[in-house]
Amino acid sequence: MDFKIQLPADFSPEERAERARNNFLNGYNCCQSVLLAFSDLLESQVSAELLSVIGSGFGGGMARLREVCGSFSGAVAMAGFISPADDPSVKEARTANYALVQKMAAEFKELNGGSIVCGELLGLRKRQDTESPEPSDRTPEYYKKRPCPQIIYNSALIVARNLLERQ
Repeated sequence: MDFKIQLPADFSPEERAERARNNFLNGYNCCQSVLLAFSDLLESQVSAELLSVIGSGFGGGMARLREVCGSFSGAVAMAGFISPADDPSVKEARTANYALVQKMAAEFKELNGGSIVCGELLGLRKRQDTESPEPSDRTPEYYKKRPCPQIIYNSALIVARNLLERQ
């Protein structure tokens, strides 16, 4: 399958990053927020609804386990569209995809304090126990204490910049 992404003439990384932030502020989880910021570019291959379903378990560092940041997971999923590796016999494609993901991880760490781990990004100590699976209520107090909107913005910005580099 050909996953060539055609960017509109007015494509703006900052606008895509703002879309992602707004998705989060409207209740989507961190992974869904990033994926949905690019859904219009993928609509010939996959629907926004399917992207939302795919991203649904990655919020809170994978179902609030506070592991890999959900917004970075969304960026990794987007790397599959930017540099597909869908045929396991094509080692060069896998190498290119992995190189892109590693580049994006380095960019993410640079913008977000050196980690891709949700619990570290949120300043939570490493826990042995998992948190309740119930998502936090999205109140003004929640948004005040979380760096998530900016981290999500940064993740989408990284995706958008890498899309532009590959055009």
